Amino acid sequence: MVLETGYYDILGVEPGSSTEEIKKAYRKLALKFHPDKNPEEGERFKGISQAYEVLSDSKKRDLYDRGGEEAIKGGGTSGGFHSPMDIFDMFFGGGGRMHSRPERRGKRNVAHQLSMSLEDMYNGATRKLTLQKNVICQKCNGECYSVHIQQIGPGIIQQIQTMCSECRGEGERINAKDRCKTCSGKKVVREKKILEVHVDRGMKDGQKITFHGEGDQLPGLEPGDVIIILDQKEHASFQRSENNLITQMEINLVEALCGLKHTIKTLDNRTLVIGSRPGEVIRPGDVKCILNEGMPLHRNPFERGLLIIQFQVKFPEPGWIPIADLHKLRFLLPPQTDFTATEDMEQADLMDLDTQSHHSNEYTSEAFEDEAGSQRGVQCQTS
Repeated sequence: MVLETGYYDILGVEPGSSTEEIKKAYRKLALKFHPDKNPEEGERFKGISQAYEVLSDSKKRDLYDRGGEEAIKGGGTSGGFHSPMDIFDMFFGGGGRMHSRPERRGKRNVAHQLSMSLEDMYNGATRKLTLQKNVICQKCNGECYSVHIQQIGPGIIQQIQTMCSECRGEGERINAKDRCKTCSGKKVVREKKILEVHVDRGMKDGQKITFHGEGDQLPGLEPGDVIIILDQKEHASFQRSENNLITQMEINLVEALCGLKHTIKTLDNRTLVIGSRPGEVIRPGDVKCILNEGMPLHRNPFERGLLIIQFQVKFPEPGWIPIADLHKLRFLLPPQTDFTATEDMEQADLMDLDTQSHHSNEYTSEAFEDEAGSQRGVQCQTS
């Protein structure tokens, strides 16, 4: 007949339970209410440890059964209660924690934008990126435990990692005497890291290059990734469209009508010579292309897209030819369309439109004069 059942109730076992049943109950409860898993259950974890310490020792259990908790606390046994972490350590063979390392949870990634010229995206490049990141303190291994030596018997000592009673090893409010001298209780230290970023030929704007595990380290978290996002800068001569390159070329009227010879400097410093066939007419806005002279295909750099050329034709300035010589030009150019005016037609004068001083799409007579008769709205220029 036992005097009290409090310790048995804590472990959820009957007073007549075997030692194996008591161990099994302790194992289940200790893992469930360990401070690493349930930081708010510190007192309950302590009670579970004390109950197991008494009931797992035959002498202490016999004393408890006969005299209750008062008999245990009254000095009937030597040594008092051990630390709950010591009991957990002796039972599981660990370091006072459920695992040698807390179970990894999530991770914190960090992104960096890397500006690249179009030439670098075309030819490929390597950039060195210097980062400052947090790494786990090697001195305390991110635990912020202090190490103590304790004698547990004649000629027997034990090295114990003691967790701060205020923060339970979470790195906050650690007693000054227990703080790691290297990281000052922060669990991490700042470290400079140089990453070599290899940009392959043909990579695209916004494409990501990931360095796995190179981000900040924090205790209990999987190391984050460093994600490099390529930012392609604008180019003076070329515009990129997927794997194609687009360039504008202005030619004069003679070249448009009589043939042209032009050069194009490529992004890898080659010079292409282009020309039109005899008799070929290039109109304003015409688009031509050169095969396999666009951007290299990523991971297939021997294949390239198109080099697209958009032509603009520059016409002569007014007065470029004497009026007396216009008949020579008419003789060479295709004939004009015959036109005959009829009596019901009205003569209208063409004027140059000044588009800088208005944005309206409705041009009426009222747009030219206000109530005072002054001009406003659309402006026309007279030559």
